[in-house]
Amino acid sequence: MSSDENKGLFTDGDSELSPRVSAIPLSDVDTHARGTAGIGTLVQDASQQISSLVRSEMELAKAELAQEAKKGAMGGGFFAVAGVIALYSTFFLFLFLSALIAEWLPLWAGFLITFVLMLVIAGVFALLGLKKVKKVGAPKKTIASVQDLKQVIPGKDGSAKGVAHRDDEPGLYT
Repeated sequence: MSSDENKGLFTDGDSELSPRVSAIPLSDVDTHARGTAGIGTLVQDASQQISSLVRSEMELAKAELAQEAKKGAMGGGFFAVAGVIALYSTFFLFLFLSALIAEWLPLWAGFLITFVLMLVIAGVFALLGLKKVKKVGAPKKTIASVQDLKQVIPGKDGSAKGVAHRDDEPGLYT
C-alpha cells in the first residue's frame, strides 16, 4: 500500500469498496479547568460539540452510503450482463424450434413456421401496447387546477378573483 492509501479513516467492509472519510471534526470535550467556565461558555461548547457530532455522523453516513451504492451499481451491472446474454440466447431458442419442426417437415418449413410464429407474437404484443397507449388520457386534475389558478391571478385591474370550490370534485390531496 502506498502512503496515500493509509491516510484517512475507512468504514468497515470490502477494502476495495471502502470510501475514505478524510476527517471527523471532533474536539476535546474538557477544554476548560473545572469550575472556571460559565453557563454561557458551557452551552456554547455543548452546541459546538453537538454540531461537530452531527457533522461527523453525516460524514460516516455518506461514506457508508457511497460504499453501498457502489455495491448496488456492481450488482446492477451484473444484472445487465445477464439480461443481454439472456436476450441473445433467445436466438438459439428459435433455431432449436426451427430444427425441431424440421424433424417432421422440410427445413425451410421449420424456419418459415418459426418466423410466422415470431411475427404473430410480436403482433399480439403490439396490439396490447396500442390498447394501453390509447387509454392514456389528459391530466384532468392539473388542467382544472390551472383553470382555477387563472381565477386567482390578478387581472389587468389588479384585483384577484376568488377560487370557487367545487364540492362535486375531490381536491388534489383528498
